[in-house]
Amino acid sequence: MYSSTRSNGEWGSGSGKGGGSGGSVRDAGGSFGKMESAREEEYFRKQQREQIQKLKGHLHDEISHHEELVKKLQDEIQRHKQKITELNTEQDKVGK
Repeated sequence: MYSSTRSNGEWGSGSGKGGGSGGSVRDAGGSFGKMESAREEEYFRKQQREQIQKLKGHLHDEISHHEELVKKLQDEIQRHKQKITELNTEQDKVGK
C-alpha cells in the first residue's frame, strides 16, 4: 500500500525528494526524516488495521441480526404450517 521509496528518492530523505515537503523533520532529511517517515507509515497502517477490525465487528453484528430475523421467520412459517395442519384435521372431522 505505502512504499518507503519513490522514483525521485526515499521518503524522509529531504525536501523536494519523495514528492516534496513533508514537514520540518522530514525536510531536514537524514535518519530523523527516515524515522519520521517510518512512524507516519506505521500510524496509517495501524489506523487501517483498526478500521478493518471495526468493519469486521460491524459485519459480524449484521450477520447475527440477519440470522435472528431468519430464525423468527422460520418460526413463523412453522407456526403457519401447524395452523394449516390443524385446520385440515378439523375439516376432515367435519367432512365425515
